[in-house]
Amino acid sequence: MIHQDHKKIVRHILDTLQKKEFLAYIVGGAVRDTMMQRAPDDVDILTNASIKNIETIFSNQKVKIIGKAFPICLVEGVEVSTSRARFEVSNFPESDLAKRDFTINAMAYDPYLKKILDPFNGRKDLEDSIIRFTKDPEKRIHEDPVRMVRACRFLAMIEGSLSLSSLEGILACKDLLDDSIAKERIQHEIIKAMGLKKPSLFFKALKKTELLSKIFPCIDRCYTLDGGPHHNETVFEHCMMVGDALPANRPILRLAGFLHDVGKFDAARTDNGKLIFAGHENYTQAVVQDLTCLRFSINDITYITSLIKSHMRPLKDETTPKAVRRLLAMLETLGLDYKEFMRMRIADKKGNLAKRPYKLSEIKVRLKKLLEEMKDACAFHENDLEITGNDIIRILDISPGPDIGKIKQMLFEKVLDNPKLNTVHELKKICLSLKIKK
Repeated sequence: MIHQDHKKIVRHILDTLQKKEFLAYIVGGAVRDTMMQRAPDDVDILTNASIKNIETIFSNQKVKIIGKAFPICLVEGVEVSTSRARFEVSNFPESDLAKRDFTINAMAYDPYLKKILDPFNGRKDLEDSIIRFTKDPEKRIHEDPVRMVRACRFLAMIEGSLSLSSLEGILACKDLLDDSIAKERIQHEIIKAMGLKKPSLFFKALKKTELLSKIFPCIDRCYTLDGGPHHNETVFEHCMMVGDALPANRPILRLAGFLHDVGKFDAARTDNGKLIFAGHENYTQAVVQDLTCLRFSINDITYITSLIKSHMRPLKDETTPKAVRRLLAMLETLGLDYKEFMRMRIADKKGNLAKRPYKLSEIKVRLKKLLEEMKDACAFHENDLEITGNDIIRILDISPGPDIGKIKQMLFEKVLDNPKLNTVHELKKICLSLKIKK
Protein backbone atom coordinates (compact mmCIF):
# COMPACT_ATOMS: atom_id res chain seq x y z
CA MET A 1 0.00 0.00 0.00
CA ILE A 2 1.43 3.37 -1.08
CA HIS A 3 1.64 6.02 1.63
CA GLN A 4 -0.11 9.33 0.99
CA ASP A 5 3.18 11.25 1.22
CA HIS A 6 4.65 8.95 -1.44
CA LYS A 7 1.73 9.77 -3.76
CA LYS A 8 2.39 13.51 -3.29
CA ILE A 9 6.06 13.08 -4.19
CA VAL A 10 5.10 11.08 -7.31
CA ARG A 11 2.66 13.79 -8.39
CA HIS A 12 5.30 16.48 -7.78
CA ILE A 13 7.88 14.63 -9.91
CA LEU A 14 5.41 14.09 -12.77
CA ASP A 15 4.26 17.73 -12.71
CA THR A 16 7.81 19.06 -12.56
CA LEU A 17 8.98 16.93 -15.50
CA GLN A 18 5.97 18.02 -17.56
CA LYS A 19 6.65 21.71 -16.82
CA LYS A 20 10.20 21.17 -18.07
CA GLU A 21 8.65 19.72 -21.27
CA PHE A 22 9.74 16.14 -20.66
CA LEU A 23 7.48 13.12 -21.07
CA ALA A 24 6.81 11.08 -17.92
CA TYR A 25 4.78 7.93 -17.33
CA ILE A 26 3.96 5.59 -14.49
CA VAL A 27 5.27 2.17 -15.49
CA GLY A 28 5.71 -1.43 -14.50
CA GLY A 29 4.32 -2.96 -11.33
CA ALA A 30 2.06 -0.07 -10.35
CA VAL A 31 0.21 -0.30 -13.68
CA ARG A 32 0.06 -4.09 -13.55
CA ASP A 33 -1.16 -4.19 -9.95
CA THR A 34 -3.81 -1.54 -10.56
CA MET A 35 -5.15 -3.55 -13.50
CA MET A 36 -5.26 -6.60 -11.23
CA GLN A 37 -7.22 -4.50 -8.69
CA ARG A 38 -4.37 -4.78 -6.21
CA ALA A 39 -2.90 -1.91 -4.22
CA PRO A 40 0.61 -1.19 -5.62
CA ASP A 41 3.54 -1.31 -3.20
CA ASP A 42 5.30 1.56 -4.95
CA VAL A 43 5.27 3.68 -8.09
CA ASP A 44 8.02 3.86 -10.72
CA ILE A 45 8.33 6.70 -13.21
CA LEU A 46 9.77 6.53 -16.73
CA THR A 47 10.89 9.71 -18.46
CA ASN A 48 12.77 10.78 -21.59
CA ALA A 49 14.82 13.19 -19.45
CA SER A 50 18.44 12.11 -19.07
CA ILE A 51 20.07 11.27 -15.74
CA LYS A 52 21.85 14.63 -15.90
CA ASN A 53 18.52 16.39 -16.60
CA ILE A 54 16.89 14.70 -13.61
CA GLU A 55 19.77 15.63 -11.29
CA THR A 56 19.55 19.26 -12.42
CA ILE A 57 15.75 19.51 -12.28
CA PHE A 58 15.59 18.06 -8.76
CA SER A 59 18.83 19.54 -7.44
CA ASN A 60 17.03 20.97 -4.42
CA GLN A 61 15.77 17.53 -3.40
CA LYS A 62 17.34 14.27 -2.28
CA VAL A 63 18.58 12.52 -5.44
CA LYS A 64 20.55 9.28 -5.51
CA ILE A 65 21.89 7.40 -8.56
CA ILE A 66 21.82 3.60 -8.39
CA GLY A 67 22.78 0.89 -10.88
CA LYS A 68 25.54 0.70 -13.46
CA ALA A 69 24.17 -0.97 -16.60
CA PHE A 70 20.90 0.96 -16.39
CA PRO A 71 21.35 3.89 -13.96
CA ILE A 72 18.21 4.95 -12.10
CA CYS A 73 17.53 8.09 -10.08
CA LEU A 74 15.86 7.91 -6.71
CA VAL A 75 14.14 11.25 -6.15
CA GLU A 76 12.97 11.42 -2.52
CA GLY A 77 12.86 7.62 -2.62
CA VAL A 78 10.78 7.42 -5.83
CA GLU A 79 12.39 5.47 -8.67
CA VAL A 80 12.74 7.61 -11.80
CA SER A 81 14.29 5.81 -14.76
CA THR A 82 15.38 7.36 -18.00
CA SER A 83 14.93 5.79 -21.43
CA ARG A 84 17.14 2.79 -22.14
CA ALA A 85 16.54 3.21 -25.86
CA ARG A 86 18.67 6.31 -26.41
CA PHE A 87 18.59 6.09 -30.21
CA GLU A 88 14.86 5.57 -30.51
CA VAL A 89 13.63 8.71 -28.78
CA SER A 90 11.00 9.33 -31.47
CA ASN A 91 9.29 6.13 -30.40
CA PHE A 92 9.31 6.83 -26.65
CA PRO A 93 8.05 5.19 -24.45
CA GLU A 94 7.33 2.13 -26.66
CA SER A 95 11.05 1.76 -27.47
CA ASP A 96 11.81 1.56 -23.75
CA LEU A 97 8.87 -0.68 -22.86
CA ALA A 98 10.13 -3.12 -25.51
CA LYS A 99 13.20 -3.77 -23.34
CA ARG A 100 11.24 -4.62 -20.18
CA ASP A 101 11.06 -8.20 -18.99
CA PHE A 102 7.42 -9.28 -19.45
CA THR A 103 4.44 -7.95 -21.34
CA ILE A 104 2.50 -7.50 -18.08
CA ASN A 105 5.28 -5.19 -16.88
CA ALA A 106 5.64 -3.41 -20.23
CA MET A 107 2.62 -1.14 -19.86
CA ALA A 108 2.69 2.57 -19.07
CA TYR A 109 0.10 4.97 -17.71
CA ASP A 110 -0.08 8.52 -19.02
CA PRO A 111 -1.25 10.54 -15.97
CA TYR A 112 -2.31 13.53 -18.09
CA LEU A 113 -4.17 11.81 -20.92
CA LYS A 114 -5.30 9.22 -18.36
CA LYS A 115 -4.76 6.28 -20.67
CA ILE A 116 -2.80 3.02 -20.70
CA LEU A 117 -0.09 2.47 -23.29
CA ASP A 118 0.04 -1.25 -23.98
CA PRO A 119 2.12 -1.93 -27.11
CA PHE A 120 2.71 -5.64 -26.33
CA ASN A 121 -0.77 -6.70 -25.21
CA GLY A 122 0.11 -7.02 -21.53
CA ARG A 123 -3.52 -6.40 -20.59
CA LYS A 124 -4.60 -9.46 -22.63
CA ASP A 125 -1.87 -11.60 -21.06
CA LEU A 126 -3.04 -10.51 -17.61
CA GLU A 127 -6.61 -11.46 -18.48
CA ASP A 128 -5.41 -14.83 -19.75
CA SER A 129 -2.98 -15.30 -16.81
CA ILE A 130 -0.01 -15.70 -19.14
CA ILE A 131 3.60 -14.75 -18.42
CA ARG A 132 5.24 -13.79 -21.71
CA PHE A 133 8.64 -12.23 -22.29
CA THR A 134 8.50 -8.94 -24.13
CA LYS A 135 9.42 -9.57 -27.77
CA ASP A 136 12.40 -12.00 -28.02
CA PRO A 137 12.53 -14.26 -24.88
CA GLU A 138 16.18 -15.29 -25.27
CA LYS A 139 17.29 -11.69 -25.80
CA ARG A 140 15.43 -10.58 -22.66
CA ILE A 141 16.99 -13.45 -20.70
CA HIS A 142 20.55 -12.75 -21.91
CA GLU A 143 20.11 -9.14 -20.78
CA ASP A 144 19.43 -10.46 -17.27
CA PRO A 145 19.28 -14.23 -16.58
CA VAL A 146 17.53 -13.66 -13.22
CA ARG A 147 14.48 -12.83 -15.31
CA MET A 148 13.96 -16.59 -15.65
CA VAL A 149 13.43 -16.83 -11.89
CA ARG A 150 11.25 -13.71 -11.96
CA ALA A 151 9.11 -15.35 -14.63
CA CYS A 152 8.39 -18.21 -12.22
CA ARG A 153 7.58 -15.77 -9.42
CA PHE A 154 5.21 -13.73 -11.55
CA LEU A 155 3.57 -16.94 -12.76
CA ALA A 156 2.89 -17.81 -9.12
CA MET A 157 1.68 -14.28 -8.39
CA ILE A 158 -1.00 -14.35 -11.10
CA GLU A 159 -1.54 -18.12 -10.63
CA GLY A 160 -1.09 -18.56 -14.36
CA SER A 161 1.29 -20.22 -16.81
CA LEU A 162 4.20 -19.46 -19.11
CA SER A 163 3.65 -18.86 -22.80
CA LEU A 164 5.18 -21.56 -24.97
CA SER A 165 7.83 -19.17 -26.31
CA SER A 166 8.76 -18.13 -22.75
CA LEU A 167 9.06 -21.73 -21.58
CA GLU A 168 11.20 -22.63 -24.59
CA GLY A 169 13.36 -19.55 -24.02
CA ILE A 170 14.02 -20.46 -20.39
CA LEU A 171 14.80 -24.10 -21.23
CA ALA A 172 17.26 -22.90 -23.87
CA CYS A 173 18.96 -20.45 -21.49
CA LYS A 174 18.72 -22.22 -18.13
CA ASP A 175 22.47 -22.80 -17.87
CA LEU A 176 23.00 -19.03 -17.67
CA LEU A 177 22.07 -19.28 -13.98
CA ASP A 178 25.16 -21.37 -13.29
CA ASP A 179 27.77 -18.64 -13.66
CA SER A 180 28.37 -15.02 -12.73
CA ILE A 181 24.87 -14.38 -11.37
CA ALA A 182 24.69 -12.63 -8.00
CA LYS A 183 23.05 -15.30 -5.85
CA GLU A 184 21.67 -12.58 -3.58
CA ARG A 185 19.35 -11.57 -6.42
CA ILE A 186 17.97 -15.09 -6.70
CA GLN A 187 17.54 -15.13 -2.92
CA HIS A 188 15.59 -11.87 -3.21
CA GLU A 189 13.19 -13.49 -5.70
CA ILE A 190 12.72 -16.47 -3.37
CA ILE A 191 11.89 -14.24 -0.41
CA LYS A 192 9.38 -12.26 -2.48
CA ALA A 193 7.79 -15.52 -3.65
CA MET A 194 7.27 -16.54 -0.01
CA GLY A 195 4.83 -13.64 0.38
CA LEU A 196 2.50 -14.95 -2.34
CA LYS A 197 -0.76 -16.77 -1.77
CA LYS A 198 0.66 -20.09 -3.04
CA PRO A 199 4.47 -20.11 -3.24
CA SER A 200 4.26 -23.78 -4.26
CA LEU A 201 3.39 -22.52 -7.75
CA PHE A 202 6.77 -20.79 -7.81
CA PHE A 203 8.63 -24.02 -6.98
CA LYS A 204 6.55 -26.02 -9.47
CA ALA A 205 7.35 -23.46 -12.17
CA LEU A 206 11.05 -23.73 -11.30
CA LYS A 207 10.74 -27.49 -11.73
CA LYS A 208 8.97 -27.22 -15.08
CA THR A 209 11.63 -24.83 -16.39
CA GLU A 210 14.45 -27.07 -15.05
CA LEU A 211 15.70 -24.26 -12.83
CA LEU A 212 14.89 -25.97 -9.53
CA SER A 213 17.91 -28.27 -9.74
CA LYS A 214 20.13 -25.20 -10.11
CA ILE A 215 18.58 -23.22 -7.25
CA PHE A 216 17.37 -25.82 -4.74
CA PRO A 217 18.80 -29.23 -5.67
CA CYS A 218 17.81 -30.47 -2.20
CA ILE A 219 14.13 -29.97 -3.13
CA ASP A 220 14.47 -31.06 -6.74
CA ARG A 221 15.78 -34.52 -5.81
CA CYS A 222 12.61 -35.18 -3.77
CA TYR A 223 10.26 -34.62 -6.72
CA THR A 224 9.45 -38.30 -7.26
CA LEU A 225 10.47 -39.58 -3.81
CA ASP A 226 7.67 -41.65 -2.29
CA GLY A 227 6.37 -40.21 0.96
CA GLY A 228 6.40 -43.60 2.65
CA PRO A 229 3.65 -45.58 4.42
CA HIS A 230 2.44 -42.61 6.49
CA HIS A 231 1.80 -40.36 3.49
CA ASN A 232 -0.36 -40.46 0.36
CA GLU A 233 1.81 -37.95 -1.50
CA THR A 234 5.42 -37.60 -2.60
CA VAL A 235 7.92 -35.80 -0.38
CA PHE A 236 7.94 -32.90 -2.85
CA GLU A 237 4.13 -32.61 -2.80
CA HIS A 238 4.12 -32.77 1.00
CA CYS A 239 6.71 -29.98 1.29
CA MET A 240 4.69 -27.84 -1.13
CA MET A 241 1.51 -28.18 0.94
CA VAL A 242 3.31 -27.52 4.22
CA GLY A 243 4.96 -24.36 2.88
CA ASP A 244 1.67 -23.03 1.53
CA ALA A 245 0.03 -23.64 4.92
CA LEU A 246 2.46 -21.34 6.76
CA PRO A 247 1.91 -17.55 7.10
CA ALA A 248 2.86 -15.28 4.19
CA ASN A 249 4.19 -12.59 6.55
CA ARG A 250 6.88 -14.97 7.87
CA PRO A 251 9.01 -15.66 4.75
CA ILE A 252 11.86 -17.56 6.44
CA LEU A 253 9.47 -19.70 8.49
CA ARG A 254 7.56 -20.42 5.30
CA LEU A 255 10.74 -21.35 3.44
CA ALA A 256 11.54 -23.76 6.28
CA GLY A 257 8.19 -25.42 5.59
CA PHE A 258 9.16 -26.01 1.97
CA LEU A 259 12.50 -27.47 3.12
CA HIS A 260 11.49 -29.31 6.29
CA ASP A 261 11.42 -32.87 4.89
CA VAL A 262 14.06 -32.78 2.15
CA GLY A 263 16.43 -34.70 4.43
CA LYS A 264 14.27 -37.75 3.70
CA PHE A 265 16.25 -38.24 0.50
CA ASP A 266 19.44 -38.87 2.50
CA ALA A 267 17.68 -40.78 5.30
CA ALA A 268 15.68 -43.14 3.04
CA ARG A 269 16.03 -46.82 3.96
CA THR A 270 14.02 -49.96 3.33
CA ASP A 271 12.99 -52.00 6.37
CA ASN A 272 10.99 -55.19 5.86
CA GLY A 273 9.94 -53.95 2.45
CA LYS A 274 8.80 -50.56 3.80
CA LEU A 275 10.38 -47.22 3.01
CA ILE A 276 11.39 -45.41 6.20
CA PHE A 277 13.13 -42.11 6.92
CA ALA A 278 14.36 -42.56 10.48
CA GLY A 279 16.11 -39.45 11.80
CA HIS A 280 15.52 -37.48 8.59
CA GLU A 281 15.18 -34.27 10.61
CA ASN A 282 18.91 -34.46 11.36
CA TYR A 283 19.96 -34.61 7.70
CA THR A 284 20.33 -30.86 7.10
CA GLN A 285 23.65 -30.76 5.21
CA ALA A 286 22.03 -30.41 1.76
CA VAL A 287 19.75 -27.62 2.99
CA VAL A 288 22.67 -25.73 4.52
CA GLN A 289 24.65 -26.12 1.29
CA ASP A 290 21.84 -24.73 -0.88
CA LEU A 291 21.03 -21.83 1.46
CA THR A 292 24.71 -20.94 1.77
CA CYS A 293 25.08 -20.94 -2.02
CA LEU A 294 22.09 -18.57 -2.21
CA ARG A 295 23.82 -16.25 0.30
CA PHE A 296 21.26 -16.59 3.06
CA SER A 297 22.54 -15.23 6.36
CA ILE A 298 23.91 -17.49 9.08
CA ASN A 299 20.95 -16.45 11.26
CA ASP A 300 18.43 -17.49 8.60
CA ILE A 301 20.20 -20.80 7.97
CA THR A 302 20.38 -21.55 11.71
CA TYR A 303 16.69 -20.68 12.13
CA ILE A 304 15.62 -22.92 9.22
CA THR A 305 17.74 -25.88 10.33
CA SER A 306 16.48 -25.49 13.91
CA LEU A 307 12.88 -25.72 12.68
CA ILE A 308 13.79 -28.78 10.63
CA LYS A 309 15.52 -30.48 13.59
CA SER A 310 12.58 -29.86 15.93
CA HIS A 311 9.63 -30.59 13.65
CA MET A 312 9.44 -34.29 14.49
CA ARG A 313 9.39 -33.78 18.27
CA PRO A 314 6.09 -35.34 19.45
CA LEU A 315 3.42 -33.38 21.27
CA LYS A 316 0.25 -35.40 21.79
CA ASP A 317 -2.72 -35.65 24.13
CA GLU A 318 -0.83 -38.21 26.18
CA THR A 319 2.53 -36.34 26.28
CA THR A 320 3.67 -36.15 29.91
CA PRO A 321 4.67 -32.89 31.63
CA LYS A 322 8.24 -34.19 31.81
CA ALA A 323 8.30 -34.74 28.01
CA VAL A 324 6.81 -31.28 27.44
CA ARG A 325 9.58 -29.74 29.55
CA ARG A 326 12.17 -31.61 27.53
CA LEU A 327 10.57 -30.31 24.33
CA LEU A 328 10.67 -26.75 25.66
CA ALA A 329 14.31 -27.24 26.67
CA MET A 330 15.09 -28.37 23.14
CA LEU A 331 13.37 -25.31 21.66
CA GLU A 332 15.30 -23.08 24.08
CA THR A 333 18.59 -24.64 22.96
CA LEU A 334 17.63 -24.18 19.30
CA GLY A 335 16.55 -20.59 19.88
CA LEU A 336 12.95 -21.24 18.82
CA ASP A 337 9.68 -19.95 20.20
CA TYR A 338 6.95 -22.47 21.04
CA LYS A 339 4.62 -20.65 18.61
CA GLU A 340 7.00 -21.30 15.71
CA PHE A 341 7.15 -24.97 16.67
CA MET A 342 3.35 -25.18 16.78
CA ARG A 343 2.93 -23.40 13.44
CA MET A 344 5.23 -25.95 11.82
CA ARG A 345 3.47 -28.89 13.49
CA ILE A 346 0.04 -27.68 12.39
CA ALA A 347 1.21 -27.09 8.80
CA ASP A 348 3.01 -30.46 8.72
CA LYS A 349 -0.20 -32.27 9.64
CA LYS A 350 -2.24 -30.22 7.16
CA GLY A 351 0.13 -31.22 4.36
CA ASN A 352 -0.33 -34.96 4.92
CA LEU A 353 -3.02 -36.46 2.68
CA ALA A 354 -3.04 -39.68 4.71
CA LYS A 355 -4.14 -37.85 7.87
CA ARG A 356 -6.67 -35.22 8.79
CA PRO A 357 -5.54 -31.77 9.96
CA TYR A 358 -5.60 -30.89 13.66
CA LYS A 359 -8.96 -29.82 15.01
CA LEU A 360 -9.00 -26.53 16.89
CA SER A 361 -9.67 -28.44 20.12
CA GLU A 362 -6.55 -30.56 19.54
CA ILE A 363 -4.43 -27.47 18.99
CA LYS A 364 -5.77 -25.95 22.21
CA VAL A 365 -4.86 -29.09 24.19
CA ARG A 366 -1.28 -28.95 22.92
CA LEU A 367 -0.93 -25.25 23.58
CA LYS A 368 -2.29 -25.74 27.09
CA LYS A 369 0.36 -28.38 27.78
CA LEU A 370 3.11 -26.01 26.70
CA LEU A 371 1.74 -23.04 28.61
CA GLU A 372 1.22 -25.09 31.79
CA GLU A 373 4.91 -25.96 31.94
CA MET A 374 6.02 -22.45 31.00
CA LYS A 375 3.97 -20.60 33.60
CA ASP A 376 5.97 -21.97 36.54
CA ALA A 377 9.22 -20.46 35.26
CA CYS A 378 10.84 -23.87 34.84
CA ALA A 379 14.49 -24.21 33.89
CA PHE A 380 14.72 -24.87 30.13
CA HIS A 381 18.44 -24.23 29.85
CA GLU A 382 21.49 -25.01 31.99
CA ASN A 383 21.89 -21.30 32.63
CA ASP A 384 18.44 -21.28 34.27
CA LEU A 385 19.79 -23.39 37.15
CA GLU A 386 19.85 -21.66 40.52
CA ILE A 387 23.54 -22.44 40.94
CA THR A 388 26.44 -21.64 38.64
CA GLY A 389 29.61 -23.40 37.64
CA ASN A 390 31.52 -21.35 40.22
CA ASP A 391 29.04 -22.49 42.88
CA ILE A 392 29.72 -26.12 41.94
CA ILE A 393 33.49 -25.54 42.19
CA ARG A 394 33.05 -24.03 45.65
CA ILE A 395 30.60 -26.69 46.92
CA LEU A 396 32.71 -29.63 45.77
CA ASP A 397 36.07 -27.92 46.33
CA ILE A 398 37.34 -28.96 42.90
CA SER A 399 39.31 -27.23 40.16
CA PRO A 400 37.69 -25.75 37.03
CA GLY A 401 37.54 -28.17 34.13
CA PRO A 402 35.26 -30.20 31.82
CA ASP A 403 33.74 -32.04 34.84
CA ILE A 404 31.92 -28.84 35.81
CA GLY A 405 30.00 -28.88 32.52
CA LYS A 406 29.10 -32.55 32.97
CA ILE A 407 27.81 -31.88 36.50
CA LYS A 408 25.72 -28.93 35.29
CA GLN A 409 24.21 -31.13 32.57
CA MET A 410 23.39 -33.83 35.13
CA LEU A 411 21.76 -31.25 37.43
CA PHE A 412 19.80 -29.85 34.51
CA GLU A 413 18.50 -33.32 33.61
CA LYS A 414 17.32 -33.81 37.19
CA VAL A 415 15.59 -30.42 37.20
CA LEU A 416 13.85 -31.22 33.92
CA ASP A 417 12.50 -34.36 35.57
CA ASN A 418 11.51 -32.49 38.73
CA PRO A 419 11.42 -28.66 38.52
CA LYS A 420 11.09 -28.42 42.32
CA LEU A 421 14.76 -29.38 42.59
CA ASN A 422 15.82 -26.05 41.07
CA THR A 423 16.70 -24.35 44.34
CA VAL A 424 20.14 -23.59 45.75
CA HIS A 425 19.43 -25.91 48.72
CA GLU A 426 18.33 -28.92 46.63
CA LEU A 427 21.03 -28.54 44.00
CA LYS A 428 23.68 -28.21 46.69
CA LYS A 429 22.42 -31.45 48.25
CA ILE A 430 22.74 -33.25 44.91
CA CYS A 431 26.27 -31.92 44.44
CA LEU A 432 27.29 -33.04 47.96
CA SER A 433 25.89 -36.50 47.28
CA LEU A 434 28.22 -36.74 44.32
CA LYS A 435 31.13 -35.88 46.59
CA ILE A 436 30.11 -38.59 49.04
CA LYS A 437 29.86 -41.20 46.24
CA LYS A 438 33.38 -40.34 45.12
